[in-house]
Amino acid sequence: MTESQMKARTKKFALRVMKMVASLPDTNMGRVIGGQVLRSATSVGANYRAACRARSKAEFSSKFGIVEEETDETSYWIELLIEGGILPKPRLAPLLQESNELLAIVTASRVTLNRPKSKI
Repeated sequence: MTESQMKARTKKFALRVMKMVASLPDTNMGRVIGGQVLRSATSVGANYRAACRARSKAEFSSKFGIVEEETDETSYWIELLIEGGILPKPRLAPLLQESNELLAIVTASRVTLNRPKSKI
């Protein structure tokens, strides 16, 4: 996946989460968890873009680590929405799948990034 494709994918993901959050019930749970999932999901793309502008490998690795954490956190909040009965699983399953796919991509990329280079 190219950098521009990942930027587009994380932005589309954030927009999908924004629409989902707008549909949450206006209850204390809906507002609290909605705010949490909105912050983490929008942070995924924002931090990915920041990582792409990093000035050093260390800065890139740090920002990319935040992307991984925020993606995992987003999955957690979506799971709570499902398991807490706030929204039905069939409605959230595609968002949870996308969050988990993004997490797998980011995790694999971090492993590759941190792998020692061969001396051959």
